[in-house]
Parts: sequence; structure tokens; C-alpha cells
Amino acid sequence: MKKVDHIGVAVRSIEEALPFYEGVLGIPLLKVEEVANQGVKVAFLDAGNLKIELLEPISDQSPVSGFIEKRGEGLHHIAFSVETIEERIQELKEKGVRMIDDKPKTGAGGASVAFLHPKSSMGVLYELCEKKASKGETP
Repeated sequence: MKKVDHIGVAVRSIEEALPFYEGVLGIPLLKVEEVANQGVKVAFLDAGNLKIELLEPISDQSPVSGFIEKRGEGLHHIAFSVETIEERIQELKEKGVRMIDDKPKTGAGGASVAFLHPKSSMGVLYELCEKKASKGETP
């Protein structure tokens, strides 16, 4: 794991949550996008050393919708930046970690992502996140 990339926060409405993050906490909005294959709309905010990712379900079938129904709004996951995500997944599986995703899938910003099952990580949902380098940016 290289560093914490972002912290995911489940919200019912990004539009209703943004005034708190931008206006009260002073954390600037970077971008909003929809990740259809994950069933969410996401807003990334720049908290300096990491990003805050607000996750709004776009359907009742979204895993985030189920999360909010069971636990309410709040901390959803912690994402670690990694290189060679496939190798990290294999290493974790060899160490007995149960994965939600045995293969990476496409997440926000085109990153490759995979989640560890919370039953293998003391109840915390962790995400592995491998970002592709874009022009002028490091992964």
C-alpha cells in the first residue's frame, strides 16, 4: 500500500452534502461523475493530503443504497493507492484475505479498483485503487 488515496462517505444526496463540505469545512470540490457500473454518482473533494469521495446511490440496487439503508449515511470505505493491483489482490488472497473483487473493475476516474471483504478486515471496507498516469500527473 502506497498511501491512503481517499475516504469514501455514503450520502443520500451529494447536492445536500456539498454545502457542509465546501461551505462549513472549506474543502473544495474537484469533480462530480457517475460510475454506472458501481451504481453511484461520486463527488471528489480535495482535503489536501487525500480526497474525500462522496458516494450517492443512483439506484435502489446500488451497494451504497443498501449500505445507507442498513447503516445510514457516513464512512463507507478507505481506499489505498497501489501499483500492480492484480498482484496486490493475489498477495492478499494468499494471506487468507477474502476479497469482494477477485479481479479489478473500473471505478471513478477510470481507476482500477477492488474491495476487501470487511469480514477479513475487522469490519472495515477497504479499497485498492490503481490510477493510470495521465499527462502531467503521477498515478
